[in-house]
Amino acid sequence: MTACRSGVRVIRAQGSAAAGRARASSHGGNHISVESRINDRIRVPEVRLVGPEGEQIGIVAIAEAMRLAQEADLDLVEVAPTARPPVCKLMDYGKFKYESDQKRREARKNQVQTVIKEMKLRPKIDPHDYETKKGHVVRFLRAGDKVKITIMFRGREQSRPELGIRLLQRLSTDVADLGYVEAQPKQDGRNMTMVMAPHKGSRPQRVPEPAARA
Repeated sequence: MTACRSGVRVIRAQGSAAAGRARASSHGGNHISVESRINDRIRVPEVRLVGPEGEQIGIVAIAEAMRLAQEADLDLVEVAPTARPPVCKLMDYGKFKYESDQKRREARKNQVQTVIKEMKLRPKIDPHDYETKKGHVVRFLRAGDKVKITIMFRGREQSRPELGIRLLQRLSTDVADLGYVEAQPKQDGRNMTMVMAPHKGSRPQRVPEPAARA
């Protein structure tokens, strides 16, 4: 959670964690890493060799595994270094790295990050301040962000929750073309909160922050 200008708080919620992790798969359940040892970097006397289609060749001397890789114009890639003996696979390592990079880029592209901005208001806010706050809410919704609107009560105002409800209803009506009420008004101690979200399918329109007055 970070602070923004105008007292607006930004809450970032990371979504789709699984989509943010690219996983490369191989035959037999072994995980192939882009940092795996390949070819002459594999320094063991023998390996359990897997063919390019996942076929089990068996335990062979490292020299024989290298010979088979060269004959097939493929790389010898260590896929299970902790096995005894280590498991190696014949494959096109350059192609594997390229496909892994593509998967990671695609995963990052599809990763969902929800941004929640917070706007605070007083129940007896004056018209000018209301328009200013509403302008911020409009900007956030246009940018595709959710907005948590907080009404802060003081003293005797706490005994009049209807003031907060009316203000939240007014605000949600004023920006109804840009967003909808995702979480209805809820009293929480001295505060009343409501969450608005941009309409689904609306295209974010990022606009610059207003320049600070000198």
